[in-house]
Amino acid sequence: MFRLLNHYRPFLRKGLGFPGRKLCSKGKVSVVEETLQKYKQGDKLHGYVVEKVASVPELHLTTVRLTHEKTGAQHLHLARQDSNNAFSVAFRTTPMDSTGVPHILEHTTLCGSQEYPVRDPFFKMLNRSLATFMNAFTGSDWTMYPFSTQNSQDYENLMSVYLDAVFNPRLREEDFRQEGWRLEHEDNTDSTSPIIFKGVVFNEMKGVFSNPQYHYAQSLQNKLFPSHTYSVVSGGDPICIPDLTWDQLKEFHARHYHPSNSKFFTYGDFPLEVHLERINSAVLQHYEKMQPNTAVPNENKWTEGREVHITCQPDPFAPDFNKQTTTGVAYLLGDITDPYETAVASLIGSLLVQGETSPFYQTLLESNIGKDYTPVVGHDGNQKEGYFTVGLQGVGDKDVPLVREIIDGTFKRVASNGIEQERIDALMHKIELSMKHQTPKFGLNLIVGLAGAWNHDGDPAETLQINKLLERFKQNMKDNPKYIQDWVKKNFQDNPHKLYLTMSPEDGFEKRKQEEEKTKLDEKLSALTEQDKADIFSKGLQLAEAQNAAEDLSCLPTLKVSDITRVKEHSQTDIVYADGVICIQYCPQPTNEVTYFRAIVDTFDLPSELKPYVTLFTNVVTKMGAGEMDFKQLSQQIDMKTGGLYAINHLAMNHNNLDSYEQGILLSSHCLDRNVEDMFHLWGEIFHRLDLSDTNHLMTIIRMTAADLVAGLSDSGHNYANTHAGSHLVPLGKAQEQLGGMEQVLLMKKIAEMTDLTPVVKSMQLIAEHVMNSNNIRCAVNASPESMSDVTKHTEDFLRSLPGKPHLSGLFMRDVTNFEPTPSRVHFECPFQVNFMGKAVRTVPYVHEDYASLRVLARLLTAKYLHREIREKGGAYGGGATAARMGLLSFYSYRDPNSLNTLTKFDESTLWAAEGKFTEQDIDEAKLAVFQEVDQPVAPGDKGMVTFLTGITDEMKQIQRERLFDANRKNLMNVAQKYLVPEKQLSSVAFLGPENATVKQDDKWEVRVQNN
Repeated sequence: MFRLLNHYRPFLRKGLGFPGRKLCSKGKVSVVEETLQKYKQGDKLHGYVVEKVASVPELHLTTVRLTHEKTGAQHLHLARQDSNNAFSVAFRTTPMDSTGVPHILEHTTLCGSQEYPVRDPFFKMLNRSLATFMNAFTGSDWTMYPFSTQNSQDYENLMSVYLDAVFNPRLREEDFRQEGWRLEHEDNTDSTSPIIFKGVVFNEMKGVFSNPQYHYAQSLQNKLFPSHTYSVVSGGDPICIPDLTWDQLKEFHARHYHPSNSKFFTYGDFPLEVHLERINSAVLQHYEKMQPNTAVPNENKWTEGREVHITCQPDPFAPDFNKQTTTGVAYLLGDITDPYETAVASLIGSLLVQGETSPFYQTLLESNIGKDYTPVVGHDGNQKEGYFTVGLQGVGDKDVPLVREIIDGTFKRVASNGIEQERIDALMHKIELSMKHQTPKFGLNLIVGLAGAWNHDGDPAETLQINKLLERFKQNMKDNPKYIQDWVKKNFQDNPHKLYLTMSPEDGFEKRKQEEEKTKLDEKLSALTEQDKADIFSKGLQLAEAQNAAEDLSCLPTLKVSDITRVKEHSQTDIVYADGVICIQYCPQPTNEVTYFRAIVDTFDLPSELKPYVTLFTNVVTKMGAGEMDFKQLSQQIDMKTGGLYAINHLAMNHNNLDSYEQGILLSSHCLDRNVEDMFHLWGEIFHRLDLSDTNHLMTIIRMTAADLVAGLSDSGHNYANTHAGSHLVPLGKAQEQLGGMEQVLLMKKIAEMTDLTPVVKSMQLIAEHVMNSNNIRCAVNASPESMSDVTKHTEDFLRSLPGKPHLSGLFMRDVTNFEPTPSRVHFECPFQVNFMGKAVRTVPYVHEDYASLRVLARLLTAKYLHREIREKGGAYGGGATAARMGLLSFYSYRDPNSLNTLTKFDESTLWAAEGKFTEQDIDEAKLAVFQEVDQPVAPGDKGMVTFLTGITDEMKQIQRERLFDANRKNLMNVAQKYLVPEKQLSSVAFLGPENATVKQDDKWEVRVQNN
């Protein structure tokens, strides 16, 4: 997976929070304390020497930093009372061209190793493990291979596969050709068909570059850091990828994937010495130290600013065709290995751009001359030196000078007047709450967050000393009341190393890109001899033969279904009815002094003309004014007292009826226990006195919302395709399409084009009148047992204060009697270079006896058929099938060079399953993959939420669990024959992608072309 990382904020990274520790029995020393007491600087163990041991009490962990004496490999252990243990090995990877060598190497290392000589052991381990996370990332200057699991044997298995993959990969030419790029006949069985470019990464990056926002972000980094590795595209520019050779790939591995260039992370409550012994014996003891020479120098500082202009594909979804320009400025800052300066840059960056009261929100976004910030905004600390960037997208060319004038003026005002103390206090509160907020993937988030500075030999333990860094920041502000002003003046006003980047649409951009690819292809083809062409055909057949070959997977370690507990422990919840009417679910949990509140308000009976506007309403309801507060004052109070007040659409299928569902708005918030009363006061103000009168601010939100939706198309096109396909098959799917599918994207485009928002405001007010009351509401509260009594009082006082006449509440399920499932075929013609395919098949609801088998079958189809056909052979970045609670089994492909051929593979997979062409081992692996999802760790603040949101009880879940265990060959063949084979399936198809001549000529397809 290629990641252009940005927005790293060490204090505010989403998910930075206490993970839900296992409490130690009385008198037992925790792993945090034990580690702190056991290891001292200079200790030697298993070939390592301990460099530093540090306690980080604010994060409830102890860090141990070690160096392997023989190789120089670095190791950071984070001991914490968390059962979701994580591991990663990372390498500093510094390409000097845009062929994508680190990205292609990331893919290819996972295609088989010396100890595990099978095709794609990484993907096969996805189905032989209970991992809570498995992946690999390519950043701008590092490549990382992380996983996490709660099972010690699984941890050992995965570490063994990962270590052998990265240090002893086979790196076969056929894997390079499959994952990177190759010349191959369009039909690899027909030597007369055209020779074209193929390859997983080649197609992935064509999809990535279809997104203008990515193009802007990548160009910003390349142009701000022009002298070294950041000047190139580490993920690979599609036009450059075909210049990479297999030999260059192997050389890059030899230089970069050496222990002397490695950083190991381990996290959780498993013993450190077990990790060290395994890593040393399996890998490190077999190597000698070398000088990798991968250090990244600091950028040569400019003496004056520079301007760069780039072009992109015009956006057919833009509300105003003449306002598609993106423009901004970026400033080079300090070395990220200085933890304090990085922290200050992150803090001040957040103060400048985050939230409705930030200076740039007020001057740039509220001006409404654009639609949203630039794709990259704020502080970025992922390169050797950090940078800050700000700007606007969706502006007219004539307004570019005005944007720059506003940016300069904003910096000038901040340098003169500083930042309000209330905003600084709100940020400090947000940091405090983020450290207490509990998330199940804390370890992984921490590892990724630390990778940047440690990759350049910074001290990760110092980066984690959040309280110490904050105290220094506060002291500096106390000693110098103009500390922030001086910092802003130095780093922005007086900083000559700044880049003005402007991106505007170019007519014919996509055609030019296609011509560039054709020129590159012609160059390759013109150099071929007849023997070369014969070899291309032969190698195409050989690769297909290898992809189709049966494999002996006995060398791969695996867990067994018997390793999974058959009976799942469930959370205690208490259901009470406030005043005997309003349903409240209370769930006492060790929430670390944080209270979590959710409420669902029913919207099913909204007038049909209002329902399309519910999504917009959820986006604005907590961001406008309320009571005596305007939107800025409300935003400030929300930041001062809570972790945010949120509203999103809520849809839940009736667990035993496909034509019945619940539709509502989910309200959610969390806060420190000391602020519970304040949190409910803010909700009360919104319920009682929501103020939608500020149409200028409303337009700002509308334009930002529309921009976010359009940006999501090129990243989540398969989801939009399946949402649309499902809308023809189940009533809930129709509602989902209206609220969050292509229908919603087009509606937001239309609203963003309006010059008079009066009709929209009226619709918002009518929705508010319907839902902002106690008529149809149910709630859930998670809090610690110690605080639950006070929380209960405040919750029920809040509910009593609401307007309306509440009815006895529980699930708000409604039956739909006027819906008829109808097959359909729709192509959304979009300016992408690749396709996003979706196909939905109507099946059964959750409690049906066949649902568990369909869920197992979906994972079986993905791992044993669709992955091979769609990714390995078809060249798409991904593809598979999933069975959802909404009564649909959905097929998908992602960044796919094929279209109709992929649809054929979907149907072929169902025939393969119906004929039982799979083994008992395949079934067990599919079950393991399902249980990965079923048994994912759940944060204390989220316990009991499945029952609250869906009505699925612990008893229902246990019945499903039993059925998952008992699913067998007969069950799987039966459900494939009953629901999925082409002649039996009730299905719909949709896809997003470029113009397709075959589809246009077929009257069975509806083609929807978006024009400005």
